[in-house]
Amino acid sequence: MALHEQLTREIRTGPRGPRVGAFFDLDQTLFAGFSATAFTRDQLSSGRLSPKDLLDSARATLSFTLGRTGFSSFVTATSAVYRGMKESVLEEAGRHAFEKYLATEIYPESRALVKAHQDAGHTVAIITSATRYQADPVAEELGIEHVLCTRLEVDDGVLTGGVIRPTCFGEGKADAARSLTAKYDLDLDQSYFYSDSHEDLPLFDIVGRPRPLNPTRRLAQIAKERQWPVRRFTSRGTPTVGDVVRTGLIYGALAPSVVFGLGAGLLNSSKREAFNVMGSVWGDVATSAAGIDLRVKGEEYLWSHRPAVFIFNHQSGLELVLLLKMLRRDFTGIAKEELRHNPIFGPLFQAAGVVFVDRTNTAKAIEALEPAVEALKQGRSLIIAPEGTRSKTPSVGPFKKGAFRLAMQAGVPIVPIVFRNVLDALPKGAAIVRPAVVEAVALPPIETSSWTLDTLEAEIEAIRSQYVEILEESGEQS
Repeated sequence: MALHEQLTREIRTGPRGPRVGAFFDLDQTLFAGFSATAFTRDQLSSGRLSPKDLLDSARATLSFTLGRTGFSSFVTATSAVYRGMKESVLEEAGRHAFEKYLATEIYPESRALVKAHQDAGHTVAIITSATRYQADPVAEELGIEHVLCTRLEVDDGVLTGGVIRPTCFGEGKADAARSLTAKYDLDLDQSYFYSDSHEDLPLFDIVGRPRPLNPTRRLAQIAKERQWPVRRFTSRGTPTVGDVVRTGLIYGALAPSVVFGLGAGLLNSSKREAFNVMGSVWGDVATSAAGIDLRVKGEEYLWSHRPAVFIFNHQSGLELVLLLKMLRRDFTGIAKEELRHNPIFGPLFQAAGVVFVDRTNTAKAIEALEPAVEALKQGRSLIIAPEGTRSKTPSVGPFKKGAFRLAMQAGVPIVPIVFRNVLDALPKGAAIVRPAVVEAVALPPIETSSWTLDTLEAEIEAIRSQYVEILEESGEQS
């Protein structure tokens, strides 16, 4: 079964083509949380927003929340602080706030919905009361062409502090949808609107397929009365008690796994067997405890050529557990120097022969890799993430040359492993693991015996292109 197949079935089996609109609200719909909060935090930490500005903004927010002022007056009050600021500064602030606070909060389910609409040829748009400085980075990440939003007044590249009316709120959202409908000849009766708020009822009322997502209590009641299908996503935002318990079990399973490994090592008088058993047991138990449904395609390639350098796209701290479950025995890895000092994993990694690399010192890093080459020559495989650092999104970063040079030096093949959906379970910066279906695609081993330093970059790019292609097939790569 394809990932999120049930969620997207209605779209995939419904009408196709550009006349069908798919309108998405932003906050609590495409991602967990509120873009205004992230934007304000970034402005405050950068010094562009003073405590007085924050207090004034809080007063305006309270006045709007209590119904004393309208939305347009609220935006005017909170935007006055930007008077005289270059628009490019706010654009950069929006990108920074997205990367720091929101990139990992995009709901995997919403990403799947957007991709399903795009695959069906629908006209996809974000319609939000937020400004484009908040919405544009999200649209860029998801490949959404149209952004209809509240606009701030700009004169010759400088913000005036004013707001262009009407704002994109309430009836203004419906008007924005009508303008897009007129421009692209959309069929509203066949179109979708996704939002969490009852304040968006004017737009819900004019589409044929209203689809509340993570609805407020009031919207949930309205949806029940009108028999609109409701969906709630828990893959982002505040974790459940079950999520916390499952995450605790992952770490709790480490101790008995060590005991099993030590027992196996003593019985067989083999340090390597100790770590083989320890790793495979922890991989199995931790994956199950976390609620991870791991589906492996091309599993035969994980065993057909060993030793090998196994490379993988690095998105999550969960990949080590998945690799332990998949590869099971006779391999070690390369880790950043900081992990050597971790009180739990540092001693275990050192005992397992993990090579620690100081990424800030290239010369020392190259020298430190010699034990990895020796391990390969002695029959142990190696796992390494050629991107070097974890990504906050499914996009594949540039590949460094280290893994490929190691394979060349040791005369072993490269075996690419493409993880899909692992961000659903544990994105970068997160501490709690969520249940998820994770797919791993193992590709056929790639011989390195004919490689030269002159052709190395082309060989690396050809391998990286396979990652991009596979992730595009699943809708992860943007």
